[in-house]
Amino acid sequence: MPEKVIVSPDDVTEDAILGGRVIVHQPRVGFRVAIDSVFLPAAVPVRAGETVLDIGTGVGGAALCLLRRVPGCRVVGLELQPELAALARSNAERNGVAASFEIVVGDVSDPQKRITQEIFFHVMMNPPYQESGHGQSPRSISRAKSSVEGEVVLADWIAFAFRALKPKGTLTLIHRADRLQDVLVALKENAPGAGEIVVYPLWPESRGNPAIRAIVRARKGVATKLRLASGLVLHQSDGSFTREADAVLREGHALDL
Repeated sequence: MPEKVIVSPDDVTEDAILGGRVIVHQPRVGFRVAIDSVFLPAAVPVRAGETVLDIGTGVGGAALCLLRRVPGCRVVGLELQPELAALARSNAERNGVAASFEIVVGDVSDPQKRITQEIFFHVMMNPPYQESGHGQSPRSISRAKSSVEGEVVLADWIAFAFRALKPKGTLTLIHRADRLQDVLVALKENAPGAGEIVVYPLWPESRGNPAIRAIVRARKGVATKLRLASGLVLHQSDGSFTREADAVLREGHALDL
């Protein structure tokens, strides 16, 4: 049985995502579900009956969005912080998917046997975006653990993910676009047999601004060459979401990579 962690109601907020289709309790200060947690699962090509490993599941935002889109799949979430894992469990119950969403407390560098004994059809992850020693670390300890690399770096996340995959399974991750080179190098050096790599940029708007995020998907043991997709424009000139972005964020549509 997982260790029971008490999270004070005063320390959390209740928020709706995916157009109200998913309700999450999350820390008032620290890690917060953002649009990355919606776009990431929209890019996972999961089918009913398949199992997904969600590395760094947090409060379960991405997993819950995936389960809402593909109710017949199953998600195992790995989370380092026990307080976030506790919220993820309660969020799974709150959204009626406790039977399909299992949360395991553990670290990429030292995962429990529950994780290492299963091979998954798909892995998805939103690893820490910031390298240690680069930029200002968040004041919140919880947020810093979620957003700043520690001893476990991006290459370790990718290596662990590929070990967890079935042959021809997919790894899908979202990262800062300016760290795309780091992602591709890590795939080349730490993910043997990675192929059919797709880079899918998320553009802030269509007026020539650089991409802010990139979704990267790779398959294990598939030799197809890398492909740069056209990606998705997030905002219109007035700052509102484009129709295509809104379809993912509010209606739960999948992304076609």
